[in-house]
Amino acid sequence: MKTVPHPATLRRAPVQRRSAERLTRILDACADLLDEVGYDDLSTRAVAQRAGVPIGSVYRFFGNKRQMADALAQRNLERYTARVTERLEETGESGWRGAMDAVLEEYIAMKRTAPGFSLVDFGNQIPVGTRVEPNHRVADRLTDLLSGYLDREPDDDLRRIFLVAVETADTLVHLAFRVSPEGDERILEEAREMLRAYLARVLD
Repeated sequence: MKTVPHPATLRRAPVQRRSAERLTRILDACADLLDEVGYDDLSTRAVAQRAGVPIGSVYRFFGNKRQMADALAQRNLERYTARVTERLEETGESGWRGAMDAVLEEYIAMKRTAPGFSLVDFGNQIPVGTRVEPNHRVADRLTDLLSGYLDREPDDDLRRIFLVAVETADTLVHLAFRVSPEGDERILEEAREMLRAYLARVLD
């Protein structure tokens, strides 16, 4: 999936296919290097070398590595939203229980498999970006995506409900992955039970 970050995260948005492919390679290289060396030792020069592009190509899109990590966080959110949407369309699940399972399981899957996600995810691990707090951004996206499945208006009440759920899931999933590299299943199950209990109280 060649999701390109929203232009707001870039110094210059790609306008040609070749430029978009170059941006994808840069972000892929950034993600791989985050897993290998961490954020502190990440450098734009190393990203350029790994991506096989001139250093000027990196600076065409990003002023520094923080902007690059922010773009990666935005791409993660776009890919996550697409995965949740695809899963709901394939399974035909309706109601908040099926939606919650898709939301949580796809998040856990990305924690386990997506390069660089353990350090950046949607922008929570590294303080990237200045526009919107990451969990508010995730909650707003999920509210807009799932309101139809819930047969609810995406109003302030629903946005607050999803923000509480996202903050809870974020904290507990990160705890599970601190306890075990693959995510401690007992803690993940506790997260599922807490979310089900909370959402049943406010959505049923």
